[in-house]
Amino acid sequence: MAPSIGSPIFLAGFLLFIGVLLAFDLGLVNRRAHTIGPREAALWSSFFIGLSLAFNLWIYLRFGPRPGLEFFTGYLIEYALSVDNIFVFLVLFNYFGVPSQYQHRVLFWGILGAIVLRATFILAGTALIAAFHWVIYVFGAFLLLTGAKILVQKETEVHPEHNPILRLFRRAVPLVPEYHGQRFFIRRAGKLFATPLMLVLVLVEATDVVFAVDSIPAIFGITRDPFIVFTSNIFAILGLRALYFLLASVVHRFHYLKFGLGLVLVFIGGKMLASDLVHIPIGLSLGVVAALLGGSVVVSWLFPPRAGPPGELPHDVPADADASAGELQRRSR
Repeated sequence: MAPSIGSPIFLAGFLLFIGVLLAFDLGLVNRRAHTIGPREAALWSSFFIGLSLAFNLWIYLRFGPRPGLEFFTGYLIEYALSVDNIFVFLVLFNYFGVPSQYQHRVLFWGILGAIVLRATFILAGTALIAAFHWVIYVFGAFLLLTGAKILVQKETEVHPEHNPILRLFRRAVPLVPEYHGQRFFIRRAGKLFATPLMLVLVLVEATDVVFAVDSIPAIFGITRDPFIVFTSNIFAILGLRALYFLLASVVHRFHYLKFGLGLVLVFIGGKMLASDLVHIPIGLSLGVVAALLGGSVVVSWLFPPRAGPPGELPHDVPADADASAGELQRRSR
C-alpha cells in the first residue's frame, strides 16, 4: 500500500462524518420530496464547497503544503469533471420524465453508490500501482488517449435507449411504466416490481462507472496517497447534487469546458508517462489545471453557443420533465 497521511482513525472518522452528513440530508433536510430551486441549490453548493475547503485547510495545516495542494488539485479536477455528469443526468431525467421533486432522491442514492464504487476503484488502483509500477504508464496512456479523443470528437451524444444496461434491466427486472411517488419498488399481487425511478437510478450508477474510469486515474496523476484521492473524490461528488440543480438550466453554456477537460487529461497523462524522467511540482500542476479549466469557462461565457435558443436541450430530448403517460410507458419498457 502506498504511503498515506490517512491513518485508520482518520479514515474511520471521515467515513463516520460522511455517514452523519448523508443521514442528516435524507432523514431531516430532504425527508419530504420537493423541487429544489436555484436559491436552495446555491446555498447547498456554497455549504459543500465551504466544507471541502475547510477540510482542505485542515490537511494543509496538519500535514503541510504539498498534501494540501494535492487535495485541492484533485478536488478541482473531480469537480470540473462533474459538469459532464450533470449533462448526462439532465438527459436521463428529461428522457424518462422524472418529476423534479423526485430527482434529489435519485441523485442521493446515486451518490451513495458512487462512494462505494469510488472506494473500490481507489483501493484497486492503489494496490495495482504499489505492486506494479508500470501500471502508472497504463493510466497515463489511457488519460492521454482519452484527452485527445475529447479534443477531436464532436458534441458528445447521449442515447439512453441504446444503453445496454437499460436493455438488461428491462429483461431481468419486472417493471411498471408509471411513477409511484418516491418509491423505487412496489408490490402488485404479491410480486415485486421496479418503478421507472429505479431504472433511472441504475442508469445514474452506470454513468458514474464511466466517469470514475476517467477521474480516478487523473487524480492518481496528482498524488498516490489513497486518503487524498478518496477524500477529494468524495467531497467533489457530495456537492454534485446541489451543482446539478444549480447548473442544469445553464450547463449548455459551458460548451468549451470539454476542451479544457481534454487538455487537463492530456497534461496529467503526459505527466504520468514522464514521471520517472521529469518532476513537475504540485504547485505548477495546480496552476496548469486551474488555468485550463478557468480559461475554458471564461471563453464559454465570452463566446456563447450559437445553435438553438438558451436552455434548449440537445439530442432530441424533450424539454418537459413530465412526459406524457404513453411516452413514459414506451420508454420504461
